[in-house]
Amino acid sequence: MRIMDGHEESRVSRSIKKGPFIEKSLYKKVLELSKSGERRMVKTYSRCSTIIPEMVGGTISVYNGKTWIPVYITENLVGHKLGEFAPTRIFRGHAGSDKKASK
Repeated sequence: MRIMDGHEESRVSRSIKKGPFIEKSLYKKVLELSKSGERRMVKTYSRCSTIIPEMVGGTISVYNGKTWIPVYITENLVGHKLGEFAPTRIFRGHAGSDKKASK
């Protein structure tokens, strides 16, 4: 599997032949943890990295622009992007209607 850096990823589209994109530094950390069997959290800014089977069972902390969101990786998450599980915006509901209040 060929691992590309973040700049290279934005220039090319994904295909089955190329395989999933994952940041090089994150991939190295995940392999080290899976080999050692440690239960340590890995921090990453790479929201665009795809979750691969080697990550299953680990916890990856994803930065959402304000805080680090811990994401526990299960088999169901494989194939999704890390950024899907660290929302950047908080929905507080739609604005109230003043028309009903004045009648």
